[in-house]
Amino acid sequence: MASSRRRTPRRRVWPKIRLLLLVAVVAAGGTALYPVWKAANPDPPELKVRYRTDTPATAAAAKPSLEVFNDTGKSLPLSDVTLRYWFTAEDSAAYAFNCVNAVFGCSNVAGRVVAMDKPTDTADHYLELRFTEGAGDLKPGANSKGIDVQLFRTDHKKLKQSDDRSFDAGMTSYKEAEKVTAYKRGVLAWGEEPDGTKASDEKKAKAEAAPDPLPAPPAGVLFDDFSYQGPKDPALFKHGWLVRTSKGGPGIENTWSAQGVSFPTAEGSHADGQVLNLRASTDGTKAGTRQASLGTAAAKFRDGTYAARIHLSDEPASGDGGDHVNQTFYTIGGKGSTYSELDNEYLPNGGWGRPGPKLDTVTWYDHKTNDRVYETTNKSLDAWHTMLIRVKDGVVAYWLDGRKLFVSSGKYAPRADMSVNFNHWFIDLPFKGERAWDMKVDWLYYNANETLSAKEVQSEVEDFTNDGMHYFDTVRGSG
Repeated sequence: MASSRRRTPRRRVWPKIRLLLLVAVVAAGGTALYPVWKAANPDPPELKVRYRTDTPATAAAAKPSLEVFNDTGKSLPLSDVTLRYWFTAEDSAAYAFNCVNAVFGCSNVAGRVVAMDKPTDTADHYLELRFTEGAGDLKPGANSKGIDVQLFRTDHKKLKQSDDRSFDAGMTSYKEAEKVTAYKRGVLAWGEEPDGTKASDEKKAKAEAAPDPLPAPPAGVLFDDFSYQGPKDPALFKHGWLVRTSKGGPGIENTWSAQGVSFPTAEGSHADGQVLNLRASTDGTKAGTRQASLGTAAAKFRDGTYAARIHLSDEPASGDGGDHVNQTFYTIGGKGSTYSELDNEYLPNGGWGRPGPKLDTVTWYDHKTNDRVYETTNKSLDAWHTMLIRVKDGVVAYWLDGRKLFVSSGKYAPRADMSVNFNHWFIDLPFKGERAWDMKVDWLYYNANETLSAKEVQSEVEDFTNDGMHYFDTVRGSG
């Protein structure tokens, strides 16, 4: 009789083991091949940079124009982006930059020139550009449009760009440029660094630490540290300045010239950097006289704090001394019943029958009738000084290096918006012979909202320059 027990079926163990081994082998092969596959199929870049230039290899300034594209599906804050333009410095020269044009405003462009720790044949420095939160966001697929900047030697000698890594004379129209690198929150996101590191590398180059976003420049403030090439620098005009060449006075009439406006480096300026230099020169004749002036094109300043760091001079830069020169930081605006003028006038050798050296601080009501009030400080000021004019509630106060000099009020206060100006001129021509006088301006600061002390202004100036913000203008009416 057959047994009633059923045989237990054998488990199919080996087929399962073989399957697991096959999966393991495939997985191992996939892991080994992943880097190869990854290299052939890199992640698409989050952003890209296009570049063009219109300068030859030898030029007064490098003029890279850059566009940033957002290639993601999310908005990209421009304050997350850093750009680097790589170049080779020459003769141990110092370099500076300025912004000529940006859709979101040059007031939102900051920058610095950095020496590389490990230079290469085509780069030992880079110009690093950053953007404030005021530059806004790039929407998905959006383009920043052209960001036009200039890079130049502060001794104003010509550049040789042929050995600059990021320069390409052939790119006269916008093209993708991987030799201009871009970083997102400190991580290389576009291009190739001089050492060969690429954004597509598995291990991307990183900054030492992701930089904090730059805040938007404060509202109602103008700051400029005069990083310009010369009186014809397009950035100078884009930033709202006018070099006076028009006819008229004061001083020796019809002698205002752009020849006296320059931007050299100067010892004693902040970081021994560039300054505005106004040179008044003469040979003792009207035909041989040149006066110099730089002022804001817009008359949009009234209440608040005006501050400038100025080097006044008791002696000429060349030739004999003794001229009745006037070194002036002033504001002016309005006409007739709204005429307004606030003056700081330094006369190292006096003038109009009054001896020097002296500083006149003057508030005007009517220049036609000579209706004004003033205070004279009789002392030499042949050095750097911080000069302030503070206007609030119809009261004007003049300060020098933190010390109050003079206060005017009532009708002796601004009745109109004004421009801000620096002038250097001759009251008369008392003798013959070639001579030249220099007046230097380190920076200008204006705040429409607050009346600040010299120390508070200096602290703000240091914060701005440490962030690479050499110019911005957020005063009402700014472009």
